[in-house]
Amino acid sequence: MRAAAEEGDAQAQCYLGVCFQNGQGVKQDFAEAIKWFRRSADQNDPVAQCYLGVSYITGAGVPQEYTEAARWLREAAEQGDPAAQFNLGMLYETGQGVPLNYPEALKWYQEAAERGYPSAQFNLGVFYESGQVVEQDFTEAVQWYRAAAEQECAPAQCNLGLCYQTGRGVEQNTQEAVKWFIRAARQGDKTAQHNLGVHYASLEVPEEEL
Repeated sequence: MRAAAEEGDAQAQCYLGVCFQNGQGVKQDFAEAIKWFRRSADQNDPVAQCYLGVSYITGAGVPQEYTEAARWLREAAEQGDPAAQFNLGMLYETGQGVPLNYPEALKWYQEAAERGYPSAQFNLGVFYESGQVVEQDFTEAVQWYRAAAEQECAPAQCNLGLCYQTGRGVEQNTQEAVKWFIRAARQGDKTAQHNLGVHYASLEVPEEEL
């Protein structure tokens, strides 16, 4: 792979960067990872552009620089990379490296969500549930929470459970709510763990056990 990367293969350069970033088969070296991501990104590889953008967000191997992060994420997002679309949406939602712009954040979440990216599906569900930017629509929120929840996105599982518990967007169903709380709680979601605790505490002890 290194030979292919040194000969200019963009995909090999990107994958080699990932190996250095994660310490897979080589000693972890963020600076070396950035070197290969940049070579690949300069050849317009969207995955490398996304990795480079995220590196600027986290400050791994480069100084933390949100404007530069946004530049590379946009390059990848416009080529349809869902991870880049999600992260660019996050920057617009928080106003880091770009002007704060909720409609623009929603646009990129929608793009990534439709490509099956679970974190974007969850964020899109939050927009619909809260009625921020879009008209409040609990049914639509549930649709996106479910799509993310089925991909084991714990916050989406928790929120889907809340929808079943309260009957927002779906028919109220405590058993279904508990099912999703359990799935989220097993992944360490603290809100789901709390909700489960409240649920079990509220259960009445059967008379025969008194």
